[in-house]
Amino acid sequence: MALAAAIGLVAAGASTWVHHQVLTDPAYASFCDVNSSLSCTSAYTSPYGSVAGVSVALLGALFFAGTLLLLGVASTDPALRAGAPGYVFLAAIVGLGVVFYLGYASLVVLKNVCLLCVATYVAVIGLFVSAAAATRTPMRTLPARLAGDLSTTLRSPAAAAAAVAFVVLSVVAIRWFPAQATAEAASAAQAATPAPSGLPPAAQKELETFLAAQQRVPVMVASEGAAVVLVKFNDYQCPPCGQTFAQYKPVLAKYNKEYPGKFKYVSKDYPLDPECNRLAPSGAHMASCEAAVSVRLAREKGKADAMEDWLFGNQPTLTPASVKEAARIVGGVTDFDARYASVLTLVKGDIEQGGQLKVQGTPTFFLNGIRLPGLRPDFLDAAIALEMKRAGVAVK
Repeated sequence: MALAAAIGLVAAGASTWVHHQVLTDPAYASFCDVNSSLSCTSAYTSPYGSVAGVSVALLGALFFAGTLLLLGVASTDPALRAGAPGYVFLAAIVGLGVVFYLGYASLVVLKNVCLLCVATYVAVIGLFVSAAAATRTPMRTLPARLAGDLSTTLRSPAAAAAAVAFVVLSVVAIRWFPAQATAEAASAAQAATPAPSGLPPAAQKELETFLAAQQRVPVMVASEGAAVVLVKFNDYQCPPCGQTFAQYKPVLAKYNKEYPGKFKYVSKDYPLDPECNRLAPSGAHMASCEAAVSVRLAREKGKADAMEDWLFGNQPTLTPASVKEAARIVGGVTDFDARYASVLTLVKGDIEQGGQLKVQGTPTFFLNGIRLPGLRPDFLDAAIALEMKRAGVAVK
């Protein structure tokens, strides 16, 4: 039981740290964000990542820490030791219910797997199994003996002090942890600060400090009078490119709709394919040059959006042949081979520009010349709003 609880505490503690960084640091990139389907950040920032604004990861860490405390106190007294597995078993039943609920939400609703979350699920199951095996006291007797066990515990100064310390530290941890932004919290944050976004005030300040410290570099694109220009260097076989493509769509649509002519988004090609990019590693993304050309040709037919959706939706199976076929069926392109070389020259122009800007991987974003790390959608939303304000645009 102690081993299962310790494993759970380590996993939940790591989850809590990652969740805290995600909420407060705009430049933080979680080690467990592999792609759009394997992402801790997506789970933590979803409605299932918090309860009444309190991080589920933090509650999990407190659950496992409390279990270890219970086992530690019980080990000092034979009478307490006899009842401890039963109490742990009851707690594990509740934990198992939470695990089933969150697992369903993750796999079925969000269609996402959080590796750290899975580790805590396994720990809860281990705790349930080990506690069930260790329980010797009939469960129906636990309510009657609970008062006696509490009295025995409180008679021990060390045990009583440990219990009080746990309660106090739990309250402090919950108060210290930044609240997950909800619609109500976002409204309160906007009323309390001049921030144009729904970020918590601490995260908003961190973002403002980060943007102010960054150097702006000239990114040569036609702004067409836009106050804010977001440029993405993209590879259609790059999983994070597909992830940001899906996650940023609502943000980009919002600014295009609410600030027509004031915001512009530009996607530049930077395929990591040595066929057209001499800086790309050998053997990487061997259909990405064809993918970049297919979107350019589909754009002439008014079908670039459909082509991009298809490419990102079929990333794992892309080949030059499948891209050409999709360009014909999805993009309406009938002269792919005849025009490939000439259009590839335009792709190489984007690659050259990326090289001048020291682009080393994809996706790489520039917001009015500021190189951005991989931002969560709410941080990107706030960053665009700040740039709008800096340019003198009235932000709603």
